[in-house]
Amino acid sequence: MDHERLLEEYTTMVEDALRPYLENLARDASAYHPFMGEVYESLAEFVLRGGKRLASSSTLLTYRGYRGALDDRILEVAKGVELYRHAILVHDDLVDMDDYRRGGETLHRRFAKGFDERFGMGTAVFSGNILLSLAFECFLGSGFPADKVVRVMELFGRNERAVNESQVLDQAFEYWRPDYREWEVMARKRAASLFNSTLLAGAVLGDAPEEDIRLLEEASVHIGYSFDIQDDIIGTFADEEEYGRPGGGDLRFWKKPLHMVYTLETAPQEEVEEIEALVGRADIGREEMERVRQIIRDCGALERAKEKSREHAERAVELIKRTAMEEEVKDFFTSFIAYVAESLEWYK
Repeated sequence: MDHERLLEEYTTMVEDALRPYLENLARDASAYHPFMGEVYESLAEFVLRGGKRLASSSTLLTYRGYRGALDDRILEVAKGVELYRHAILVHDDLVDMDDYRRGGETLHRRFAKGFDERFGMGTAVFSGNILLSLAFECFLGSGFPADKVVRVMELFGRNERAVNESQVLDQAFEYWRPDYREWEVMARKRAASLFNSTLLAGAVLGDAPEEDIRLLEEASVHIGYSFDIQDDIIGTFADEEEYGRPGGGDLRFWKKPLHMVYTLETAPQEEVEEIEALVGRADIGREEMERVRQIIRDCGALERAKEKSREHAERAVELIKRTAMEEEVKDFFTSFIAYVAESLEWYK
């Protein structure tokens, strides 16, 4: 199965469902206050701004893998998945003080215009919360049996807590050197929690056997680790043209992705001290970033992180192949996971 073609097809499907929904919300909000109409218009633009709908597509695919087809109920859940995902992104952008996402302004920057930074930050916090509440409304209004909806709500609620715990740890790691075990705990709660929610939601609603749900639960952890490592490598090594926002954000905040954990563990002490003198500054320059990247490469940390990502990818594929999902859907996931692993070779 061509994973890129299918992702494009499902992306269009989800966006076609989201667009009128978000437009109606903006229209209703404008009726009671014009500024709230502007807030909902900004949320609509942010949610519909480019990107592949991997989160919602994962839910659609696992559902299709067990039911053989999609229906209006699962599409309503997919809308909720995208709203949930973007609630996380709004808050993530705020904490990381990012100015851009996918080529457009982050919400806290947009809301600050005409007011001040505090207003922008506060409105972004509340807007992220609005998206989260809308996500749960979509789940509740999907039309699935109540027991299944409750199980999905519990799943997303548990993982919402996990992703917030991961953000606390990720931020805390800016202030000390985490070892591999600490990083692993944080990463398991980050991307892994999102894949856990989206894969299992489709499986639960699609009446997957409990054994398959257990297999997918384990697979989601390995997909999450693989994806997280790859995403962090992109964040450090990609150019702004590739990333849609300035690269090297992790270096500005002295974050500790896996390749940096390995660097601090294996690089010569004088080079570790050199890194510490360069990073953690908003004004770190291109040449300084490239010097840090070179140290990461030279000590073997980049290749070591890539290999760890590949290991998790391979394990995820093994687990997915053991499920009873349709072969076409299993082919999609194995193809996509392989693509994530292969894309690591873009960064040397």
